[in-house]
Amino acid sequence: MLTYSFENIGHTPLYEHLYKCIKNDIMNGTLPAGTKLPSKRSFASNLGVSAITVENAYAQLLSEGYIYSRPKKGYYVSTFSRSLLPPRAMPETAVALPEARPVFFADFSSNQTRPDNFPFSVWAKLMRETMQERNNELMTKPPCGGIFELREAIASHLKQFRDMQVQPEQIFVGAGTEYLYGLLVQLLGFDKVYAIENPGYEKIAQIYESYQVRRRFIDMDDCGIRMDRLEESGADVVHISPSHHFPTGIITPVSRRYELLGWAAKSDSRYIIEDDYDSEFRLTGKPIPALQSIDLMEKVIYINTFSKSLTSTMRISYMVLPPGLAQRFLEQMSFYSCTVSNFEQYALMRFIREGYLEKHINRMRNYYHRQRDALLDAIKKSPLSSRVTITEEDSGLHFLMKIDTALSDTELMEKAREKGLRLTALSRYYHRTDSDVEHIFIINYSYLKTEHIPEAIRRLYQCLTD
Repeated sequence: MLTYSFENIGHTPLYEHLYKCIKNDIMNGTLPAGTKLPSKRSFASNLGVSAITVENAYAQLLSEGYIYSRPKKGYYVSTFSRSLLPPRAMPETAVALPEARPVFFADFSSNQTRPDNFPFSVWAKLMRETMQERNNELMTKPPCGGIFELREAIASHLKQFRDMQVQPEQIFVGAGTEYLYGLLVQLLGFDKVYAIENPGYEKIAQIYESYQVRRRFIDMDDCGIRMDRLEESGADVVHISPSHHFPTGIITPVSRRYELLGWAAKSDSRYIIEDDYDSEFRLTGKPIPALQSIDLMEKVIYINTFSKSLTSTMRISYMVLPPGLAQRFLEQMSFYSCTVSNFEQYALMRFIREGYLEKHINRMRNYYHRQRDALLDAIKKSPLSSRVTITEEDSGLHFLMKIDTALSDTELMEKAREKGLRLTALSRYYHRTDSDVEHIFIINYSYLKTEHIPEAIRRLYQCLTD
């Protein structure tokens, strides 16, 4: 009769150990196909374990197909050909994990939020109260567009701060704008041609490429995306950020906006995706009205995120679809589940409704204003001031710095890296490198430590003189 040792098995349940022993003997041929296994009672007595231990081991083997039963006759080893399975070979090298992101003394490229600027105490309070008061709702699957109360809160927020008149039913919540871009490709069509700003945020192009849709990179002028190039491209959908373009900081004037709406109105298949990047943090004057707010033809798809206003690690974004597209989405894609947890959705709903978001944005706008002024003041007082020209400093959380240097962009970025500084050149954001933008760098100040700014500027100047 089969015999197995139960010594030194640690915390492994007895039935699981027995199951593994029998399975191993079946796999290595010790127990060939058709072999009758001992009865549960006799096997248990021989092993010195309970009959329920043997029964549970047999049940697991039976459910996985290693054995089969015959009524009133017992259990037998199943027939299967191990020769059909190639021998398992261990990979010669492990899968390479992404390298840990280096820590810089000053990171002029990061758009993250500093930990001390996130309203942890308020968020913890709202999460705690949500779990106490919303037990049933937290366990209820939300509709594909997200919890309706959150969508109502977002609609109210957009009306108050972006002058947008939208219904909650037009709003669809998702885990990050990248996820929403993918939904839009499925909704608008894989056969469409998608136009992207050049220069532009490289991840947008990468996402469209991953969906294998045709892309066109459209050059820009001082007013935004060029209409002549857009017309020539044959695009059906254009992806733009008119209120604050990244990385150039360009704001599209109203005349160009109406040209874009006119372009979209020429065909039923044409749409504009308005990525409202950084719109909350215009530091001078009122926020620029959204393109969606002047769209009368239902051609603008508005996208925004709470990643910038709260933190980049909070993957809660939303899109506002024109009524016709919203209906099409519900008819064709409502099988998708909302990708944001109920816990976060209800907490964010209260964060907006109870005025915490408005207070937080106002506080952060003042903080970023001081950060920008401290950075500009440090540059002005430094010898670096005679070597740089600064533009687009009044909107968003970055500006452009043109540096007078004979070094190439790559050489200067490497020198900066050696001194603990992270710089990114504007030329890196062009589909094809434009020599006219050499020596222009994107200076993001949202993640800088205020006390590090003077030393960071001193080190940057050293990069030009060493």
